[in-house]
Amino acid sequence: MRMHVRRQLSFWVVVSFSAVFAAPRPHVVFILADDFGWYDVGYHGSEIKTPNLDRLSAKGVRLENYYVQPLCTPSRNQLMTGRYQIHTGMQHQIIWPCQPYCVPLDEKLLPELMREAGYATHMVGKWHLGMYKKDCLPTRRGFDSFFGYLTGSEDYFTHVRCSPVPPGNLTRCALDLRDGEEVATAYNGSYSTELLSQKASNIIRKHNSNKPLFMYVAMQAVHDPLQVPERYVAPYSFIKDPHRRRYAGMVSAMDEAVGNITAALQQNGLWNNTVLIFSTDNGGQTLSGGSNWPLRGRKWSLWEGGVRGVGFVTGPLLKRPGSVSRELIHISDWLPTLVGLAGGSANGTKPLDGFNVWNTISKGFASPRLELLHNIDPMYVDIAPCPGQLQRVAVRGHSKVESRFNVSTHAAIRFSNWKLLTGYPGCDVWFPRPGSDTTTTTSSSKLQPLKPVMLFDMEKDPEERSEVSDQFPAVVDYLLGRLERYQRTALPIKFPDGDPTCDPGPEGAWGPWA
Repeated sequence: MRMHVRRQLSFWVVVSFSAVFAAPRPHVVFILADDFGWYDVGYHGSEIKTPNLDRLSAKGVRLENYYVQPLCTPSRNQLMTGRYQIHTGMQHQIIWPCQPYCVPLDEKLLPELMREAGYATHMVGKWHLGMYKKDCLPTRRGFDSFFGYLTGSEDYFTHVRCSPVPPGNLTRCALDLRDGEEVATAYNGSYSTELLSQKASNIIRKHNSNKPLFMYVAMQAVHDPLQVPERYVAPYSFIKDPHRRRYAGMVSAMDEAVGNITAALQQNGLWNNTVLIFSTDNGGQTLSGGSNWPLRGRKWSLWEGGVRGVGFVTGPLLKRPGSVSRELIHISDWLPTLVGLAGGSANGTKPLDGFNVWNTISKGFASPRLELLHNIDPMYVDIAPCPGQLQRVAVRGHSKVESRFNVSTHAAIRFSNWKLLTGYPGCDVWFPRPGSDTTTTTSSSKLQPLKPVMLFDMEKDPEERSEVSDQFPAVVDYLLGRLERYQRTALPIKFPDGDPTCDPGPEGAWGPWA
């Protein structure tokens, strides 16, 4: 009898293992919005309508303690490498069109790992990770196909990008749109948000469902310039601010694009085995109609308005659909999470700063991440200072701080519920809720002077209104020590001068020149 039971158990163990092993690997679709503000999604109370994002997130898991970087290149860098930007030498600003560098070529990127796991890999949209030579292009970094932009800030209809060219800083306007590695000249007049969703949907329609799909859709929306067909703006005639009104139309167009991509997955039989992730790349830019209310700051800053991101995961494979996760998750976590979900291996990468958070998202487990380095950038300059001022620096000393870390450095770190900022974090005001009776921004002149070291309890004070460093000196000392340790591991900043040979000429296109 015992032998019979053991045989039965062995049989079911083998059957169960075989069933798990034979389970089809999920399709993965990652949609990244550009400059999408915390307040600008419907489920955060916005006046902007986002029915598709609301519906998809309501059936999935909304990530309410999710962090990105305050700028586009750094977020994309960490998404693709799973590593903090201090570990790739890209901790300062973005890659400008004429700078001769890209994500280091010895970094193994997410699409390469997904391809090794047996996935078809496709990218549609904005690259912005360097393109000065062909080895930097998406098709050389793991993507089977690419359609989109190599830089940023293009015209939505003409797909032209204007940028200074050294040494005289002549402004050159040239096409920035590629199909594979070839310049795409046939799309003048096609609105990019619609064009990119059409390209993504076409890839889905042509995909053989027997092979797992990894598709990265990096929308141009809702980055400036503020351009959108009028039919998307018409429903927002009640918004008085013309920038906000046009921005709202751009959000609606993006929401429709996400709905179209999702519909393509459903219509072509892929949806039931798909994990779809939606994320912004950084906080909203208040100068261009975005809002992060009630969070402090905006894009370019280390305040919550710059780094706390709208994000969710959805699809039938989630174990806890319809839930909200308040566990700490960072954009660098996607690489180990998605490679793990694909049954692949990240052994070929350099040491990762990201964590596999699939069980946190799908099953509600505690996050393996207890700490998060936002950034350390000794060269930081705020190119869009707060309203009515040139730049506010940390001018007051702090006699209680003794640290080997230079506290005048632009840096921030999160540990558990604590967030520590040093130096000047960027524009530090609270911008009013759109449409509120408040007609003026809370100016910096009305705020308490910034300290070189500031501590906030993010669970009690997510708006960063109550600075508590004097009350918790032991926490301050510990986090300054952590910053000092991170700084010792940082690579030198790579931010080269522009190369004059980048000039595409009056009839050319932005692209590899070296």
